[in-house]
Amino acid sequence: MIVVEKVQPINDVKGPVAEQNQALSKPQVSLIVSGLVGAGLIFIYLLATQHISQPILLIIGLLLGYTLFHARFGFTSAFRRLASVGNGQAMRSHMLMLAVAVTLFAPILAYGYSFFGTGVAGYVAPIGVSLVVGSFLFGIGMQLGGGCASGTLYALGGGRTVMFVTLIFFIIGATIGAYHLPFWTEEMPAFEPISLATSTGLGYGGAWLVSILFFGLVAWISLIIEKKRRAPKMAPVPSASGWKRIFRGSWPLFAAAIVLASLNALTLMVRGTPWGITSAFALWGSKIAALFGVDVASWGYWQGPNAAMLETSIFADSTTVLNFGVIIGAFIASAAGGLFKFSNVTLGNFFASVIGGLLMGYGARLAFGCNIGAYFGGIASFSLHGYIWGVLALAGTFVALYLRPLFGLSVPKSNDSVC
Repeated sequence: MIVVEKVQPINDVKGPVAEQNQALSKPQVSLIVSGLVGAGLIFIYLLATQHISQPILLIIGLLLGYTLFHARFGFTSAFRRLASVGNGQAMRSHMLMLAVAVTLFAPILAYGYSFFGTGVAGYVAPIGVSLVVGSFLFGIGMQLGGGCASGTLYALGGGRTVMFVTLIFFIIGATIGAYHLPFWTEEMPAFEPISLATSTGLGYGGAWLVSILFFGLVAWISLIIEKKRRAPKMAPVPSASGWKRIFRGSWPLFAAAIVLASLNALTLMVRGTPWGITSAFALWGSKIAALFGVDVASWGYWQGPNAAMLETSIFADSTTVLNFGVIIGAFIASAAGGLFKFSNVTLGNFFASVIGGLLMGYGARLAFGCNIGAYFGGIASFSLHGYIWGVLALAGTFVALYLRPLFGLSVPKSNDSVC
């Protein structure tokens, strides 16, 4: 008798999918080799043409992508499960990730630890209309686009065809957002950035303690909500067994949370700022727009320190290098599990990806980052804007629950066996 179980899909376009078993297919050796060769060639090029930090960041990006894919570590799905059925399993993994991150970030930021003497700075951004609108739009967009910023990259690496659509319009949205950003930051009301560590008198030790208590409170509340709503459990991820699980998934969410936090701290010490994703999208889109004669150099966004980025290779941009690493790392992980394949695109998820990508790109520029730069990096940097980003993105998720069915996208239900 064949037992059909439901397992987690590779992206957030749909809910758990039926599989005959949870075993993985054989490794796709040719794809693994091609991924490693591609990564190796980029590494050699970076080593020959860029600062030593760039090839190191490529390796970090590979590890980030590998981790994200193996654990299906989602931000979009975590918000959606909590908002729709009250399942907080993934949200609690976020709290663990953030707890590890602030523990590592606190001494790094307090004492300025860095590998190349460049100094370090966390992501601490202003609080105003721009943040509120941008994070809310991003929350809607990630639920329609089938993934957040990191989810788009790792699902793309896994061969999910519709994510190419999401990425293209993510880039377009980020470019438009860069063009409009001076209006939102200069014409709209805003308060100065607030750091729990340096703006409150708490210091990094006090800010760390407050952060840990808050993460514990959120985890506890999520357990109460989960019990009260009798939320369905998360579907498992197809996996190998024993030691092979290290290379062929699935990784427990708590393990991925610790690895991601550690890699983010390593990124901070290598390049002087935390992990980010979407600033590269604005750069790519602006460079493409310039090729078509658009005077992007006159935009307010590309004045000051940002101006030089338009004149140099994209491989000089550390965020671009990290993004390439995430995509290739996820590609290698999917091939190791025998899971890489191109998927079908329906009319519904195509248009959802167009709208979602635009909203995420535009929202990320307004909100000074995405789920990685603003939420993960902001909170890890003790910035109040990171917490506000999370609340407003969750609010956007509630709105998107009513929009997803219009495009044929699933929404978890309380009577589902798994979510």
